[in-house]
Amino acid sequence: MNFQQLRSIREAARRGYNLTEVANVLFTSQPGVSRQIRELEEELGVEIFERNGKRLTGLTEPGKGILQIIDRLLLEAENLRQASQEYSGERSGTLTVATTHTQARYVLPRVVQSFRAAFPDVRIALQQSSPEHIAEWVISGKADIGIATEGLSQFEDLVSFPCYSWSHVIVVPEGHPLAALRSVSLEDLAKHPLITYDVGFTGRSHIDDAFRKADIETDIVLTAMDSDVIQQYVSLGLGVGIVASMAVENGRANGLHAIGAAHLFAPNVTRLAVRRGAYLRSYTSEFILQFAPDLRRANIETALSAGA
Repeated sequence: MNFQQLRSIREAARRGYNLTEVANVLFTSQPGVSRQIRELEEELGVEIFERNGKRLTGLTEPGKGILQIIDRLLLEAENLRQASQEYSGERSGTLTVATTHTQARYVLPRVVQSFRAAFPDVRIALQQSSPEHIAEWVISGKADIGIATEGLSQFEDLVSFPCYSWSHVIVVPEGHPLAALRSVSLEDLAKHPLITYDVGFTGRSHIDDAFRKADIETDIVLTAMDSDVIQQYVSLGLGVGIVASMAVENGRANGLHAIGAAHLFAPNVTRLAVRRGAYLRSYTSEFILQFAPDLRRANIETALSAGA
């Protein structure tokens, strides 16, 4: 039994049993992956995968249990590597943070600047995507930390912590009719074409839920992942924008008028997640505490060990 065999099993399950993709991820050949899987099955005396001819189609019942053990073994191997670097006094490395554009653009610069001052030998890699992909990257080990909205709490393989709450705001060009209202209602908003986030991004579900519960139809003419892009198209007069509050509070409003919308949409909570059972380097813990000062190191460690 060796780690390459274990990785072949794990990646086969992750990649939908497509051995060509597994081979690409593991930098080997498809026949090599097949051989690693078969050799481990023969050593264990049990078939891990269901097959249709030579093609893998799923996990057997024993295979499902074996995969859980393999996941733990590979996680502990990575924990061992991280711990050895920590105990040897090594303060260098790469911290990979998976997050949304809004967090990377408006919230993280302050944290990254402070972190770099404390750990100048640690490189930071920011990966931007949807909350679902962010969760997948943290679970797979491609990222050390994930930062997004409440969706991160839905993944059993992650331990997530609430960091701060925020609301949406409405952005319109100066002189827009909505800017003259004392309080904007959902009905007022629905009279105009809307520009906001893609489904799954930056609290979009709370926007949709508010209109759905009020039984109000909307005309969302353009969506984007990027708050700056949304504001750019609003400035062109293509519609009324709904963006995250930090996109206006912590950055330029791009000459637009901002209108509070906390009374219209449910509050959002930004969460930070790490893989359940993972060993955190000291600089990883420090980054977490700088991003969410209300958290305590002991609470983080307790949560991780409880889920191991």
